[in-house]
Amino acid sequence: MTTAVAETWTGGDGGRAAVAAAARQVVKAYGSGETRVVALDRVDVDIERGAFTAIMGPSGSGKSTLMHCLAGLDTVTSGSIRVGDQEITGLKDKKLTRLRRDRIGFIFQAYNLLPTLNAAENITLPMDIAGRKVDRAWLGRVVDTVGLRGRLKHRPNQLSGGQQQRVAVARALAARPEIVFGDEPTGNLDSRSGAEVLEFLRRSVDELGQTMVMVTHDPVAAAYADRVLYLADGRIVDEMHRPTAEKVLDRMRMFAPAGEPLRVRGERAAGAVAGSAS
Repeated sequence: MTTAVAETWTGGDGGRAAVAAAARQVVKAYGSGETRVVALDRVDVDIERGAFTAIMGPSGSGKSTLMHCLAGLDTVTSGSIRVGDQEITGLKDKKLTRLRRDRIGFIFQAYNLLPTLNAAENITLPMDIAGRKVDRAWLGRVVDTVGLRGRLKHRPNQLSGGQQQRVAVARALAARPEIVFGDEPTGNLDSRSGAEVLEFLRRSVDELGQTMVMVTHDPVAAAYADRVLYLADGRIVDEMHRPTAEKVLDRMRMFAPAGEPLRVRGERAAGAVAGSAS
């Protein structure tokens, strides 16, 4: 698959990097009149190609809505969304489906594996359905990156939760998408399994050149990213480069509504934040 790059993003250090996806003056509203709710309010953002971006914010801040709009899972009320050099705003359903199938990968909290298929078959299932030839060399790199070489013949009920999510990660990477979106991909895992999956996501960026965008509430998860975007009331209010867990947690405290608890998952996560802050 050929990937076209037509834009550049100027990072916090003044460098220039290719853009995998972009939003311009994006508004997403639900309802009308007195019941109108604005989930995204004139959002401008570039997603750097070959980097790991985390999106954070309080509940209801618009972070999942932003991800869904960038991924073509939801339409915008106004504004512009592009994936690579293609404007996707206003695309018909069939073209959006083709774009998501051919150019975008998804990782969700639920593993969404078919119980009757083994790991290898689950990984290649989307390509098999689309009638696309599997690049065996690339698939081998993906399998090694996520540490599944010895588990390919196992069915989901023979795998741990962390291993099942690694299968889901491999499935998202196998078709060589331009960008992978993860919506709380470690939300259903314990802290140890979650850390393993996050390490594999990090490796997919560093070793495979993947572009990763992850929505998360967890400061420890966000610390695996290159860049963290903070949303509040439907707007990007801040961003951080080269994050650490304690810096992310401090920033979250600034934007959390009064009375809303901050999520730090598990003893390992809490210890990482407390230890690095001491």
